[in-house]
Amino acid sequence: MDHAAEAQRTDLMTITRHALNEQGRHPESRGDFTILLSHIVLGCKFVASAVNKAGLAKLIGLAKLIGLAGETNVQGEEQKKLDVLSNEVFVKALVSSGRTCVLVSEENEAAIFVDAPLRGKYCVCFDPLDGSSNIDYGVSIGTIFGIYMIKDKDNATLEDVLQPGTDMIAAGYCMYGSSCTLVLSTGNGVNGFTLDPSRGEFILTHPNIKIPNKGKIYSVNEGNARNWDAPTAKYAERCKFPQDGSSPKSLRYIGSMVADVHRTLLYGGIFLYPADKKSPSGKVRYADA
Repeated sequence: MDHAAEAQRTDLMTITRHALNEQGRHPESRGDFTILLSHIVLGCKFVASAVNKAGLAKLIGLAKLIGLAGETNVQGEEQKKLDVLSNEVFVKALVSSGRTCVLVSEENEAAIFVDAPLRGKYCVCFDPLDGSSNIDYGVSIGTIFGIYMIKDKDNATLEDVLQPGTDMIAAGYCMYGSSCTLVLSTGNGVNGFTLDPSRGEFILTHPNIKIPNKGKIYSVNEGNARNWDAPTAKYAERCKFPQDGSSPKSLRYIGSMVADVHRTLLYGGIFLYPADKKSPSGKVRYADA
C-alpha cells in the first residue's frame, strides 16, 4: 500500500459529504439539517478529545487537563465532572447552530428553549455522555441523540416535544472507545463513521448497517434476574438452555447502552433492559444498571 498516497486522499466519504448527498435527494431542502448535523459532529469531536484526556488525567494525575468533580484547579475554581462538561459542549454547539428551538438533555431537569434570535425548527433530545460512570474502567461510553421537527418554532411548547419515535427526523449515537464511531440514521438506512484523528474527519466505515437475521449473543444484566417477570426469566433461561437442540447463546453485557447496542447492530442478537419488580415501568438511564 502506498501510505503517502493514502494520506493524501480527498475522495473519502466523510459524514459531511454523506449528509450533503442525502440533502441532494430533497430539492426543497435549505441545508438546515446538514448544518445542525455538523454542529453535533463538532460536539462529538470535543467530547472524544475530553474523554481521552480524562483517561490520561486519571492515569498520571494530571487532573488539570480535564475537570474532574470534587477537585479544585490551581486557580481555585471548582472543576467540572466529565458528563457536565459534555452537556455544556453539546448545548453550546446546538444553540450556536441556529437550527434548534428546544433542547432536551438527560443532564437537565427542564427543557432548554433557545432564545428567539437563534431559533430553528428542530428539537434535539440527547444524553451527552451515557455510561460515564464506566470511564475509569476503559469501557466504551457514548453520546445518544434524536432529532424532531417542531411545527411552530416561535411558539414551541413541551407538548411539541412529546412526539413518538416514528416522527424522528434522525437518530444516532457516538461511541468513544478504542476508536470514535458515529452511527447515524436519517430514515434511509443506518451508516457508521469512524473518526480519523489524522484528518479530524468522520469517515464512512460501516455503510448500510443491517443487523444479522440470526445472532448468537444475548445481552442483559442477569444480576436483576430475581426481579424479572416470568416471561423474561423464561426467555433468558432458553438462551442458556435451548430446547431445540441448538447451541446456547453467549452472554455479553457491558452496561453501557451505546456499546451494547453497537455490538448488537454489527453482530446481531438481542440487548434487553427489561422492566422488573423494582422498576415496573422500566428505566430511562439504561447504562446505570
